[in-house]
Amino acid sequence: MVRILLGTQLRRLRKASGVTAEVAAHAIRASPTKISRMEHGRVVFKARDVADLLTLYGVTDQHQRQKLLALAREANAAEWAHCYSDLLPSWGPTYLGLEQASLVIRTYQPQLVPDLLQTEDVARALQRSIHPTESVLDIERRVALQMTRQEILTTSGVAQLWAVIDQAALWRLVWCSALCAQVRHLISMAQLPQVRLQMLPVNFGEYEAFGGPLAILRFADPELPDVVYLQRQTTALYLDRDEDVQHYRALMDHVCALAKSPAATMKYLSTVLANFECAQEGATGSMSQVIPH
Repeated sequence: MVRILLGTQLRRLRKASGVTAEVAAHAIRASPTKISRMEHGRVVFKARDVADLLTLYGVTDQHQRQKLLALAREANAAEWAHCYSDLLPSWGPTYLGLEQASLVIRTYQPQLVPDLLQTEDVARALQRSIHPTESVLDIERRVALQMTRQEILTTSGVAQLWAVIDQAALWRLVWCSALCAQVRHLISMAQLPQVRLQMLPVNFGEYEAFGGPLAILRFADPELPDVVYLQRQTTALYLDRDEDVQHYRALMDHVCALAKSPAATMKYLSTVLANFECAQEGATGSMSQVIPH
């Protein structure tokens, strides 16, 4: 979300200038708590407050000031996903905003095809499983939201996606018609110049250190730090400290090293598709014959 990006920049500028949160709060007639909330992107930004803080922090370059003030206006604009707000957890809008603002997204989602690569049918089946008590209408709204998110890969100014796909995610679809369409979709997406896919075989166990879905987001503005997103059952974490980002980047690099190369992944997916089509024609076979290691 743009708010968290702006807050990060304000925190960086404050620390670089040696100004305490208490002094910053006094400058905008507020409390240190508000400064903390601003720096974590949890409040509406007033242009006057941002301008006063930039002056306090010694930011005199007009180009930089205008860029950050424009970011403040953008942060307060209506969220594109506001019509889905009733379906989202408290941390959901933050991630959607960050995702839409990203230049590069590296992601790994254990046991599931990553959200940005799921077909509509797979997304619908997973949403029904995760939200079994919801109405058909709300499930369809969730699917529509997910399909809208995926447009960042095909619209102008597209983001780059580097995704590691868990082989177990295909196993979960092996005996349903969704597998064939999902694999075809993965092959199609992998042919886009902005998409890089790698398949992680199930016989590697070291990647279990993730513990849940992980995304590392990079932005077009080089002054904005990378953000690590860690999703858990009932919450999510956003990390932008350099040492945290470096840790998870190294972990992601390690998983990519364990995974098949993009070329080998394409060959593997083509084999899975051919095997499944043979199975549909009446041949019997085990899961390992349809989805080999």
